[in-house]
Amino acid sequence: MEVDFSGGAVSSNGGVLLLRAADRRLGLSAAAAGVLRDPRNPRRCRHSALAQLRQRLYGLALGYEDLNDHDELRHDLALQTAVDRVAPLASAPTLCRFEHWADRATAVALNQVLIEQFVASFAAPPAEIVLDFDATDVPVHGRQEGRFFHGYYDHHCFLPLYVFCGEQLLVAYLRPSKIDAAKHSWAILALLVKRLRQAWPAVRLILRGDSGFCRPRLLAWCERHAVSYIVGLAKNPRLAALAEPWLIDAKAGFAETGDKQRRFGEFCYAAKTWTAERRVITRIEHDRLGANPRYVVTNLPGAPEALYRELYCARGDMENRIKEQFELFADRTSCHKWWPNQFRLLLAGLAYSLLTAVRRLGLTGTELARAQAGTIRLKLLKIGAVIWRNTRRIRFCLSSACPDKHLFMAVAQRLTAG
Repeated sequence: MEVDFSGGAVSSNGGVLLLRAADRRLGLSAAAAGVLRDPRNPRRCRHSALAQLRQRLYGLALGYEDLNDHDELRHDLALQTAVDRVAPLASAPTLCRFEHWADRATAVALNQVLIEQFVASFAAPPAEIVLDFDATDVPVHGRQEGRFFHGYYDHHCFLPLYVFCGEQLLVAYLRPSKIDAAKHSWAILALLVKRLRQAWPAVRLILRGDSGFCRPRLLAWCERHAVSYIVGLAKNPRLAALAEPWLIDAKAGFAETGDKQRRFGEFCYAAKTWTAERRVITRIEHDRLGANPRYVVTNLPGAPEALYRELYCARGDMENRIKEQFELFADRTSCHKWWPNQFRLLLAGLAYSLLTAVRRLGLTGTELARAQAGTIRLKLLKIGAVIWRNTRRIRFCLSSACPDKHLFMAVAQRLTAG
């Protein structure tokens, strides 16, 4: 048995053609490249901003998180074809300089691209939009600008804010970790509401978040601007006193049956910092470990149980969407400067949007309709291919042993049909 790397024009990235098709269908990389600042003299440039952006986005989606990977990956014929080049792609130093072009205007413009992609994804005006807000930690291990120690997470980190609607990403906003989890969320919500109502004047907008976003300023803004909300509320003795009837009933039911009990109720409540009372839904559980109450504040009509189970609990799916950001290496914020790290967070978000498009446009009704980014990468993107290229034609001979060959062809036809 002899093993070496002299196979020639063979690639493990044959499925990158699906990313290329989804990108052309959306116009995503072209729109993103159009808002990037390029300080170079165009007459002396070998690699355009669009080509470098596509190289980075496709590389992230394929599983290559580090710029150093591109020193060899730049010679991959599959990636070259996807980027529309027949010559070596940008090197790691070139891509590093590309990332350091980023500034505040770049971050704002790329978030706007994400929002416009979201608006364009609807063929008809939606009746209701649920905006999921959540913050998470991105650990840092160097001396990056904006790094701080966070007591809750117990390490030095950034604290990015994400906004999703279903599986689609609208905002990826990097923040230092020395702030409140809801910092700037009301301003971002205001910008989103303005744009979404401009596109769909009659749409019903709902803010959904955990107790970290239960802030008087945010709730009051929603009430003034006719935005609905359903937000978690942290426990306190006053809430426990108001929920006592359901706590007692659940405890008695458990004592009688020995089975876990669940109760739902509602009452009006106003914290000291609130200007008025608001509706609070309580969900009480009691089992052998004792009582486990949860509280949600909302201005939505409807039965407490339905609002809690069908609407509020559905926000848990956002945790899966955030995990997908890290499958696309949103946590590789190792640049010393702040804005290149924000740019990397957005690169992961744009790569996620490509994979979301593959899932939404190509995988609906298939066994991978709910697959996460890592599964799509493994089954449809990381496919071995022998590549033949001459002056007239490029031919991809994908592995005959690929178990998902029929699904791959079906997805390719769907993505190129529009």
